[in-house]
Parts: sequence; structure tokens; C-alpha cells
Amino acid sequence: MAVSRATEDFNRRLLRARDAMDRSFAAPLDVAALAQVASVSPAHFIRCFRATFGETPHHYLQRRRVERSMFLLRETDRSVTDVCFDVGFTSLGTFSRTFRDIVGETPTDYRNGHGPMVVPNCFVMATARPLNPRVQSSSFGEAAAGGR
Repeated sequence: MAVSRATEDFNRRLLRARDAMDRSFAAPLDVAALAQVASVSPAHFIRCFRATFGETPHHYLQRRRVERSMFLLRETDRSVTDVCFDVGFTSLGTFSRTFRDIVGETPTDYRNGHGPMVVPNCFVMATARPLNPRVQSSSFGEAAAGGR
């Protein structure tokens, strides 16, 4: 199946916006700025991002922040509050609720049950990434949540 040049260009712009989110996950990010990276309106950006990646930009950013916090909780002795602010949350309550919703346990319980990992980083990234049951698959060939 051949992809049109316009579709390919648009997918690149969405990837640039997602890369910006990955690079600056701890900074305050807004949809308007991310939409500008993709050269589309904010509403169109949200729709297309969700259609392409299987989740809204907000949920993607929250999940990336939680992924980073999982690493910090495992590998450092920083307090949960410090980790919360390090990854870009501005409220400990929001961080704890979001962490629990994505990981299935509180940040403190996660830390107590998961010590530092001593395995290759590629394995850690593949196994420690929280599952997103809403993601079926994307046009970029990413596996479905249940398809690991």
C-alpha cells in the first residue's frame, strides 16, 4: 500500500510534535504550541494525533511523565513529591491519581515493590512501559496494547 506524499508529510509533522513532547515532557506544554509544530489548528491536531497514535496528546504526555517517574522512583531516592515536580506535574494529588490510573498502584507502593533494575535498558523500556488499553494500533505499526 503506497502512502501519498501529503500523508507522509503530515505524519512527519505529527511525529515532530510527538518528539517535542518527548523532549520537553517536564515543561508546561499546551496544545496550541504543539499544533503549531505540526502546522495545524489545535482542534485538528488533537483529532489527528488521536487517530494516528491512539490517544490524545494530553494522555500521551501524562503517560510519558508517568514512565519517567517510574524510572526515578526505581533508580533514585528522591521523594515522591520531588519526582512529581521533576517530571512536570504541578500537583502531588494529580500526579498520584494519574500514576495510579496508569500503573495500577500508587507511586509509593510502586517504589516499595520495584527496586533498581539491572537489565539492559532496551528490555526495561519494553517491559516497564505502562499499557494503554485504549490503544489498538497506529498507522506507524506500533503494536496493540494486548499484542506484546
